[in-house]
Amino acid sequence: MLGDMTARCFPLALFASVLCLCRSYTLRSSVSWVVSSSDVVEDADLSEEVAPALLVDGAGLWKQAYPSSNVLGDSEERPGGELVKPEDDNVAQLSSRLFSYRLEKVKTSTSSSSSSTASSSSGPPPHQETARTARYIAHYSDWGHLATISTQDQIRGLPFGNIFSVSDGPLDNSTGVIYFYVTPMDNTVSDLINNPYASLTFSEAEGEFCRQMVYDPEDPRCARLTLTGKMVEVAPEELVFAKEAMFSRHPVMAKWPVGHKWFFMKLELVQVWLQDWIGGVSLIPLEEYFKATPF
Repeated sequence: MLGDMTARCFPLALFASVLCLCRSYTLRSSVSWVVSSSDVVEDADLSEEVAPALLVDGAGLWKQAYPSSNVLGDSEERPGGELVKPEDDNVAQLSSRLFSYRLEKVKTSTSSSSSSTASSSSGPPPHQETARTARYIAHYSDWGHLATISTQDQIRGLPFGNIFSVSDGPLDNSTGVIYFYVTPMDNTVSDLINNPYASLTFSEAEGEFCRQMVYDPEDPRCARLTLTGKMVEVAPEELVFAKEAMFSRHPVMAKWPVGHKWFFMKLELVQVWLQDWIGGVSLIPLEEYFKATPF
């Protein structure tokens, strides 16, 4: 009879022991910590020193359960009464809230000589001023996407796009003429030898304006400009200005290896296409484009 009672009670005793062991542990997951968005923005310190530590789980997935006052406080107590001081209070607090944050504020960068479309302190022109907007984007863009008709064997005759650093003049002298510094080793230059016509596209998404306004790059209010024309080599009498235009905006170019046979090109415009607002696009006459000013 005693043996029967022991056999019946053993499973209950084993289950109770398991419960006792589990009582001291909890799984810390993305749903374990919930904070309000206002708390996040005010308290979060996402500096370069702190943020990388959030991606490392040095203590493993399972952690000993403690009252929240100890977890977020200056120290935590381990079994046996040992007090452990966190290495960084900010890391301790932020790691406990990991995956609970919503990004509600975006840092804005300061203006510099190499800044892009949104760098002007006055911001972009009113969207109704289409010619001025086009000149603004062309002047403050440091790079653009150039599309050509490919001469590469596998895509011969198909469109091919490439990124190029550009300049329409020094920051204080906009011409509206886009200059390039290129090498014959580039596939795009090979394309241009065969067919010199190309389209160069800029987007305000290159700068800070669209990010500040929370405009998607495809949002019509995030202006885009496509200049289509003929790519030609810069004439000798224009080389001094082309060099000043490119090297003042891209100083590192002056140190590029001469063995690559770099030379200057420019885009002779045929069409100026602009979308800077909802409701359609603008084809800006060349006379209006060159008459306008980005400043």
